[in-house]
Amino acid sequence: MQTALFITCYNDTLFPETGKAVVRVLERLGHTVSFPAGQTCCGQMHWNTGYQQEALPLVSRFVVQFEHAEAVVVPSSSCVAMMRDHYPLMARHIGDPVLIERVDALLPRVWEFSEFLTEKLGLEDVGASFPHRVTYHASCHGMRSLNLGDGPLRLLRQVRGLELVELASPEVCCGFGGTFAVKNAEVSAAMLAEKVQDVLHTRAELCTACDNSCLMHLEGSLHRQRTGVGTLHLAEILAATEAGSR
Repeated sequence: MQTALFITCYNDTLFPETGKAVVRVLERLGHTVSFPAGQTCCGQMHWNTGYQQEALPLVSRFVVQFEHAEAVVVPSSSCVAMMRDHYPLMARHIGDPVLIERVDALLPRVWEFSEFLTEKLGLEDVGASFPHRVTYHASCHGMRSLNLGDGPLRLLRQVRGLELVELASPEVCCGFGGTFAVKNAEVSAAMLAEKVQDVLHTRAELCTACDNSCLMHLEGSLHRQRTGVGTLHLAEILAATEAGSR
């Protein structure tokens, strides 16, 4: 299948290894991956902080870059949720009938990474090997907007050598929420402290998730407390093999 990678600005800037891992997994499964060079932000940061006029042009830009792809794969639940929940509304706000049709035609081909593997391709075993004790944090957008369910867990259970230890209270937010962590720092920190305790109780070596934003938030606290527990995006675990490639 001809797939296109939307890396997201967050990953491109801070976590480039995640995008590389997505490519390795998809190519290992026999798919061709393209990277439209003109891609940029999905507009979530603008839209959610009141700069909605500034977000509107990013809808048409995304469509121009990706409308010819057979499938668009995105290693971020929050970006996919932004597109599915708001792009149709944004296109209608712009008032361009052609753009509305193009958005409606493209969105069914946009997939969060783990969702693409489990729902589109019907896979659980992608040939990964990762001999570590791991726990999984379900991000709010993945759980509540995309309804990923146990898809990421099914993928992790098929990784050779991986010991999966599930978190208590998996439905509880980590407290990041983008600018929520800045504007409501005390509440965010309290939520983070509870989630970190849940992670530590698993005695996992690593915490994984489908969103690096949540993982960055968790990793900051885990590192400051010198817990020795790391974080790693799901794609990087699934890209790992017995040969040691990650």
